[in-house]
Amino acid sequence: MTASVALRFERISPEGDHRDLRLHIGAHRHTCDSYYLAIDESPTAVQHLGSGLARLLDQWMEQVDELRGTGGIAYLPYDFSDQCTAWLRVSSADGGTADVQAGWSLVEGYGFDPSNYRATAPEITDFEPISNAQIACSLEDLSSCLVANRDALAATGP
Repeated sequence: MTASVALRFERISPEGDHRDLRLHIGAHRHTCDSYYLAIDESPTAVQHLGSGLARLLDQWMEQVDELRGTGGIAYLPYDFSDQCTAWLRVSSADGGTADVQAGWSLVEGYGFDPSNYRATAPEITDFEPISNAQIACSLEDLSSCLVANRDALAATGP
């Protein structure tokens, strides 16, 4: 976590597939799987898990950067399951600050590719927040945090 943003997405096991990722948001912790990243066969998918996670966070950064100046809402997926997905909802009323909330959607993880999720993000209309899994920060600090997370995940290798 960067000093100013209590958000981190990390690999906790080098093995991959199941229970190998963890999202930290504020005091909340969520362990999840990289399985859907490993089976992603879209043209934008990469072969190594570290690179696949970096690709996922590159998309997160693109969406957060689009909120700067204008505001709006972005959905960033972090857990892909058969029956549902977990997302970070980044809301910015003013294009400068952000509320980041973790939550669930019934959109199935097998219905889209993690390496190219942006077409699916607007379909998240059933977001169900997770209690006590929320932070507030500036969009600038959030972007810096995501860059640090992306770089750390890319460095984990295959």
